[in-house]
Amino acid sequence: MVASLHCHSVLAHSSVISPRVCGLKIWIFQRLKDLQPIRKLGWEKTPVKLEVTGKDREADFSGNASSCDGKPNEEVQLLNENVDSAEQTTLANSQSAESSPHNHQPSVLDDLWSPKEPPLSVVETSSNVYGSLGGRTPSLCIAVIGATGELARNKVFPALFALYYSGFLPENVGIFGYSRKQLTNEDLRTMIAANLTCRVDHRENCGDKLDAFLRRTFYINGGYDNRDGMTKLSSLMEDIEGHHDANRIFYLSVPQEAFLDVALSLAENAQTKRGWNRIIIEKPFGFDALSSSQLTRFLLSKFEEKQIYRIDHLLGKDIIENLTVLRFSNLVFEPLWSRTYIRSVQVILSEECGMESRGRYFGRYGIIRDVVHSHILQTIALFAMEPPVSLDGEDIRNEKAKVLRSIRQLKLDDIVLGQYKASSKENVATYMDSLTPTFFAGVLFIDNARWDGVPFLIKSGMGLIKHRVEIRIQFHNVPGNIYRERIGHNIALSTNELILRDVPDEAILMKVNNKVPGLGLQLDASELNLLYKDKYNVEIPDSYEHLLLDVINGDNHLFMRSDELEAAWNVLTPILHEIDENKMIPELYEFGGRGPVGAYYLDAKHGVRWADD
Repeated sequence: MVASLHCHSVLAHSSVISPRVCGLKIWIFQRLKDLQPIRKLGWEKTPVKLEVTGKDREADFSGNASSCDGKPNEEVQLLNENVDSAEQTTLANSQSAESSPHNHQPSVLDDLWSPKEPPLSVVETSSNVYGSLGGRTPSLCIAVIGATGELARNKVFPALFALYYSGFLPENVGIFGYSRKQLTNEDLRTMIAANLTCRVDHRENCGDKLDAFLRRTFYINGGYDNRDGMTKLSSLMEDIEGHHDANRIFYLSVPQEAFLDVALSLAENAQTKRGWNRIIIEKPFGFDALSSSQLTRFLLSKFEEKQIYRIDHLLGKDIIENLTVLRFSNLVFEPLWSRTYIRSVQVILSEECGMESRGRYFGRYGIIRDVVHSHILQTIALFAMEPPVSLDGEDIRNEKAKVLRSIRQLKLDDIVLGQYKASSKENVATYMDSLTPTFFAGVLFIDNARWDGVPFLIKSGMGLIKHRVEIRIQFHNVPGNIYRERIGHNIALSTNELILRDVPDEAILMKVNNKVPGLGLQLDASELNLLYKDKYNVEIPDSYEHLLLDVINGDNHLFMRSDELEAAWNVLTPILHEIDENKMIPELYEFGGRGPVGAYYLDAKHGVRWADD
């Protein structure tokens, strides 16, 4: 009544205020009056949830109360959600009490709390299951397609738990494992639990967090018809999401022969319309330029570019992020970052293990398609790009694409292929019946004004003497160095170098010349050493944690865009065809050795010494 009198008074003084506002005020007062019994029970507070946002989030405001200008009124919308939540909860409880136990249908919600724990109150249950009730936080569902595979068990699920434990996933998250095997929720939880660990540097409530994460992990048997399987997955996700904003991530850890069917079924049957959808795709991204182009056209016919995240776990390492941080946030480096001061750049990725750890996949694609195409070319693109206008993912990817398009096509005399052989003391598998290379060394040139003439030497191999992941920047010698006689004949040993290392120990090293203490004048090349383990008393997250968090946050700068993918294949496809047409035989090298001898002729040709010499 008070609200009604107030509205009539306002209308009497002004004709420009819509009567719609007055009706809205009456409605608000009536709803507040209806809410009073609920407030007496102490239900008015809603827990604040961790917000998960993204740049491509699409909000659905249809049906919400509006202000006079037609825009959604946030305060009225929030009030409406609070009231509807309470009303729906009360209605659901009354219906449940009247129904027979035999009519109960099990759902995902039945597994969200353990029967060993005391039952949650009505409001606690509602807020735990639907984090967006009474608030603005969307729910998040993450589906791992191919959940029983080695990658999912050993990397993806542990990374998701690490994010959950550290507070980077919302409490209302739902984790779904999808495959064709006959398993239950408990089977999946038992399978992945053995690989879940808490952070060494903060283990508080580890057991409780582990139990909570496993209770929010569910299994879906997709069967042999992925369309039905994805429809079922979407339905179970809706049990978690309720009727509010909802975001979904799909991690496709599936064999290449199953990829197209899974992606098509997902696009048509499992995407939410009340938030954003993102899909994560594992390598390989095609076999060559043609197959990659066909795959890209298919994906872009079903998804938008901003939804696609092509993941390479090696790009989630700290060494990659440090490339841009060191260069663009330190005046001492940025002016030197060009052919004027830099003599050569080396990108090295060597592994001690053999290809048996990669199985059938590596035997078909080889090291060029597996490592060089994505990881090494992306590393070079990040290293050599021009300063982006911002840290926005698209701005960074624009600059990376320019670098990749500027790389000169490789020739046969610019590369060395190798394949390890087993020694009599080693029991290792080899692919001697094929020409699959396990080692690649090459030199790349970027034909632009900044890098013209600078050799980028790349080396990647398996079964080598040590595991090394390193970027080494070698600077020019000092012109007219007055200490030349003190340095000796091998002037290369005194060259300044900046070294970014991930393995064996995370470090940033600067090689400089200095005087040896004591009488006389003797020079020595020493390293200014920043070891992460000495400086930072923290556990370094796994690269999958880093990249999955980027997907959640909508940060795509470490993921290849379609034009980057095309440019990278344009660099490698001609040389791959030449290798196949000429049936180029890789040079054999000992397992556990330094690699093919040809690699040392390659570096000598360009006046550079490999970092591991």
